[in-house]
Amino acid sequence: MIMRPSQEVGIVGYGAYVPRYRLPAVEIGRIWGASDDGFPVREKSVPGLDEDTTTMAIEAARNALRRAGISPQELRAVWVGTESKSYAVKPTGTIVAEALGATPYAQAADWEFACKAGTEALQAALGLIGSAMARYALIIGMDAAQGRPGDALEYTAGAGGAAYVLGPREECLAYFEGSVSFVSDTPDFFRRAHQHYPSHGGRFTGEPAYFKHICGAAERLLHDLGRTPQDYAACVFHQPNTKFPQRVGKMLGFSPKQIEAGLLVPEIGNTYAGSSLLGLSAVLDQAQPGDRILLASFGSGAGSDAFSLVVTEAVEERRRRAPRTRDYIRRRQEIDYGTYVRFRKKLQMH
Repeated sequence: MIMRPSQEVGIVGYGAYVPRYRLPAVEIGRIWGASDDGFPVREKSVPGLDEDTTTMAIEAARNALRRAGISPQELRAVWVGTESKSYAVKPTGTIVAEALGATPYAQAADWEFACKAGTEALQAALGLIGSAMARYALIIGMDAAQGRPGDALEYTAGAGGAAYVLGPREECLAYFEGSVSFVSDTPDFFRRAHQHYPSHGGRFTGEPAYFKHICGAAERLLHDLGRTPQDYAACVFHQPNTKFPQRVGKMLGFSPKQIEAGLLVPEIGNTYAGSSLLGLSAVLDQAQPGDRILLASFGSGAGSDAFSLVVTEAVEERRRRAPRTRDYIRRRQEIDYGTYVRFRKKLQMH
């Protein structure tokens, strides 16, 4: 079941972006009369009036290119995974490619699969480079998630993500040992055309969706590689809230310490397609050569992509070339609910 390209592929450069604005969970609770009996996150990131998925993707991509040290003209693919596109019909990928200077001789497209859209693009880029059709490809997982006012999702729907330049193993700061995908038709979360906010399937969200799919992908990957959780320095899971990644890590046999570096959701919320890839960028910011990392995404509908990576010596010099993930998280500016409503255009006037 494990997937491996015929030529070894790795991460040549990576970059993150998280907007500066933060909306505390207690402020949402104050507006909607919720008692503070354990909010799913402390606060969430909110894009400014001049930010959207496209602008944030460009920022993360520029950081990834700085770390990669290659010309944008060398990219043969620019793929953006998101569920909050700036346009319903017009690709984000072409805008990002143009802004970076990667046009015209490049593939450009948007990928969809809820919160695992970014790792869908990652899988495809592994195949593109592993088949020698391209030397470098850029993939981005980025979202500016929306939650219906007063809904449980509003507490966690954050903004941000990460970008990765993939290339041959000999140039990489971390290389892929293999990956496994696990999917089924599970209706845990969905949004029909012309609906502004998504719906969630209550009891389907946990056991039959998130936990079943991440465990299914990760357990098979570990089995096929002949690895155990103890072989890994760190693990990163999709982070819809604080409890789910901690619980699935324990189910798989990982310790809280292995999860700690990539667990960002309490501080910025669920960045959807950016969630697991952003967690990976935070781990790479402090990883040591020889460290092994497990990455497992989750996308509603439902599926998981699991990857095993090994860090190389190149990481120590290359990560200094661009801002680190927690540099963006630290530049926090708190806002109130009214400002959030204005920034996210939740008040519709006709």
